[in-house]
Formats: sequence, C-alpha cells, structure tokens
Amino acid sequence: MKFNRRASAQWKGSGKEGKGTLNTQSGILEDTQYSFHTRFEDGNKGTNPEELIGAAHAGCFTMQLSFLLGEEGFTPETLNTDAKVAFQDGEIVKITLELDGVVPGIDEEEFKRIADKAKEVCPVSKLLKAEIELSVNLTNR
Repeated sequence: MKFNRRASAQWKGSGKEGKGTLNTQSGILEDTQYSFHTRFEDGNKGTNPEELIGAAHAGCFTMQLSFLLGEEGFTPETLNTDAKVAFQDGEIVKITLELDGVVPGIDEEEFKRIADKAKEVCPVSKLLKAEIELSVNLTNR
C-alpha cells in the first residue's frame, strides 16, 4: 500500500509573539491555532507540535496493536493509549506510551509481547528517534 497525506502550517509574526494555524487534508484540523503560548504554557486554547506527535504516535501504535492482536487470534474490546511527550532543552527526548487494554482470552505476558512488537513496528515509532517507553496494563474480567 502506498499513499501520501498532507498537512500544512502557517505562521505570522515573531517566535514568541506570533501565532499560527494548522490544517490537514482530511479537514479535521482546520485553521487550528498554535503559538508559543500553546506550546510552552498551560491553559491556552490551541495545540502544539508535541501534542500532535503524541496523538499521532498513540493512534498509530494502538491501531497497529489491534492488527497484531487479530493476527494472534485475539479481538480487543478496548485499547486506550496515552502518549506523554517529554520536551527538554529544545528537543523531544522521550515518549512514554501508557497502554490499558481489555482483551478477552489473553494473559499479561502475551499481551506485553504483542504490545512490544506493535511499539517496534508502528510506522510512527520507526520514524521517531526519541526513546520510546511502553507501560502496559491488561484488565480482563
């Protein structure tokens, strides 16, 4: 399978006082605001690159895990992944993926093995050079 996806950014003004907008081909982001304040301060309306990388990584990893679980004969009821993107001294130094899942019929060891594989083969994981940490929690009835 081969395809391209597009996103665009526009910035007006200086780094600290300026502001920008983000748009995606799908339209899910349309003139979405971002700025110094949404990136480096809390409580401001808008997004930032680290948040978007976290969302992309969490989404990619979780979908990849679902496919891998299916290949092993398991169907997840729910998979929830939080991505924590650590920014320090001008660079992203670490991403921690925290996974909670409900997957009937699987044990903790097997779930962890498949989740680790998903972390390694997820296209976004492959792209990123930061340390990627994975924490796994399986909740079965």
